[in-house]
Amino acid sequence: MKELWINLPVKDLSKSRTFFSDIGMEIMDGGEGNTQMVGMVVGTHQVHVMLVQDERFKSFTHNALTDTDQSTEALFSISVDTKEELEEIIGNVKQAGGFVFGEPTERDGLYGAGFADLDGHRWNLLVM
Repeated sequence: MKELWINLPVKDLSKSRTFFSDIGMEIMDGGEGNTQMVGMVVGTHQVHVMLVQDERFKSFTHNALTDTDQSTEALFSISVDTKEELEEIIGNVKQAGGFVFGEPTERDGLYGAGFADLDGHRWNLLVM
């Protein structure tokens, strides 16, 4: 096993691409003609996150999608280097239209914050 690819369903691929670009994610160049998937790379270990149009995602999973307004399917945690970096990203999330469900705070010896993207997927930022 060499790489991890996480696939997330999204309603509006263009808006999701812009959101993640605006908060500082590295967007992989998939070509202008790709209207069903956009890739992102997280960190130096290069975990790949693929944003996949809802209908295309359901065709892979043969299953209904989680209603992120009612439940959480996963919490994706990303480490950052400093409190300032974390606070800047949270500010970018707010400006880009995301929902901050956990303001930056110190808890259990970690400084962190939580946000939901445009499709309700939950993300956690931690200073490690």
